[in-house]
Amino acid sequence: MIDGKTQLYGFFAHPAQHSLSPLMYNTTFAEQKINAVYLAFDFTADLATAVTSMRTLNFGGANLSMPFKAQVIPLLDEIAPEAKLIGAVNTIVNQNGRLIGHSTDGPGFFAGLAQQGQTFQNAHLTILGAGGAGLAIIAAAGQAGVTVIDVFKRRNATYASVAAKLTEIAAATKVTIRLHDYAATNELTAALKSSDLLVNATNIGMGAGSTALPIPQTVLTQVPPTTVVSDVIYFPKETAFLKAARQLGHPTYNGLPMLIQQGVLAYKLWTGAEMPLAKVTQALEQQLYQK
Repeated sequence: MIDGKTQLYGFFAHPAQHSLSPLMYNTTFAEQKINAVYLAFDFTADLATAVTSMRTLNFGGANLSMPFKAQVIPLLDEIAPEAKLIGAVNTIVNQNGRLIGHSTDGPGFFAGLAQQGQTFQNAHLTILGAGGAGLAIIAAAGQAGVTVIDVFKRRNATYASVAAKLTEIAAATKVTIRLHDYAATNELTAALKSSDLLVNATNIGMGAGSTALPIPQTVLTQVPPTTVVSDVIYFPKETAFLKAARQLGHPTYNGLPMLIQQGVLAYKLWTGAEMPLAKVTQALEQQLYQK
């Protein structure tokens, strides 16, 4: 029941109305009988005013998505090391008016796989795409035990800046990171033959009707069947990529565990409490897949 003591949390993004975060956090608040509410705020301009409002209105915290993850950094009082490394923030914690930016996406990705029993000590990761989700996963990979990463990215206007960022991440994490042109199919095939984990961090395959694959089927057939295959996309429940990998015998995982676990980490930063995983997972799966 909302009253004068209700604590406010929020989601800042554009678009924001599609977000599952309100369902995830409000389910948690209700389950744990916490007097708080989480709302989505959809806007494109004046992020500075929105951030100031967190102090003025005493928000407990907030999440951010595009286009604000990098824009918010100069507006905050402190940036946690993992967020500073990738130059992006997805979670803000309000500590008595002091706003601290964190990134829970990368650790959330590996926590989601660990929840499924998949761990990656001394492992080789091949990742497709180096946008926001990709960089977050790359930066968190070392803490998860990965020692070698092959990154495949389109050779476009951002290729040089991504190369520089990957060099910075490699130096900070002591992980060997190699950047390749996405079109270099021979290099992709070679990398995948020794990979323990293959991740699609592009948007190829997103959308219920999409049959596109992020790599050629002929390449996928050469990947050892023990390689774990993951997609950061969570809708549809099984992308064409995951379906093809599953049919070849690979363990496959979509992006829902990542979505939930990054929320778990954010919630713990805000409250110190654990999110009720079973209840939240049931609510999100019902919303996404049982309509």
